[in-house]
Amino acid sequence: MEIIGVYHFKGGVGKTTTAVNLAYRSSVEDWPTVLWDLDPQGAATYLLRHEPQATGAAKELIRGDKALRDAVVATEHQRLDLIPADFSYRRMDVHLDKRQDATTLLLKLMRPLQARYACLVLDCPPGMSLVSENVMHAADALVVPLLPTPLSARMLEQLFEFIAARGWHDINVLPFFSMVDRRRALHKDTIAELRARFPSILATEVPYGSEFERMAARRAPIESYAPASAAAETYRALWREIDERLTSLSSARARGMPPATSDVAPEADLVGSPWSA
Repeated sequence: MEIIGVYHFKGGVGKTTTAVNLAYRSSVEDWPTVLWDLDPQGAATYLLRHEPQATGAAKELIRGDKALRDAVVATEHQRLDLIPADFSYRRMDVHLDKRQDATTLLLKLMRPLQARYACLVLDCPPGMSLVSENVMHAADALVVPLLPTPLSARMLEQLFEFIAARGWHDINVLPFFSMVDRRRALHKDTIAELRARFPSILATEVPYGSEFERMAARRAPIESYAPASAAAETYRALWREIDERLTSLSSARARGMPPATSDVAPEADLVGSPWSA
């Protein structure tokens, strides 16, 4: 089972839109897929026509009183299931902090899902927390939407510093540009600068456009109702790039090759840290 985490320090960058559309694309590729909405705000849950729960699931899951597979619900889309958000997830860090396996427990909860699913997509809450550390441990790919602004460079540096400081050498970080407006000089200049500094940024750019905003009204992945649209093709392209990176990484691991080195900027003082280029 491939685990894809969609993560950013901040909200409002297209994280949930990305998670929902990637999960749908995975299901269309004939991969039985489940999306776990870890954000207590429940935006991904809403977009897939469910409502966030208020069942105290965070405590039950962490204590082992409830299996993650028992929280799965069906969506309107074939081969795509959902683990809805729960308002209690806002206190998940509190419950995790009481455990010795605080940064790896969620992976243990996810493992039984591999008997049923080929892909698990994680819509992560913003911020740096024990939940996000669990996602980093679990994910085969950490997909990071970037707004084309100068602050995105600092965000990447902080993320790389955090992972490198913990010696996590097998995390495959896949940034891409989100909400791009190529008419704006700042966007064009920032994209050019960051691509030069971080060659691992994916080629696909998700533009700013009304089709992405209509998702909230439609409460459905874009490709499910507008398959011929440019927006749908953008997420198909993004999925292909992610799939190619994961396939390449799996092949390298099968051959016993070490992870590629990072493309972190020299001023981050992290030369040799473990990111795929």
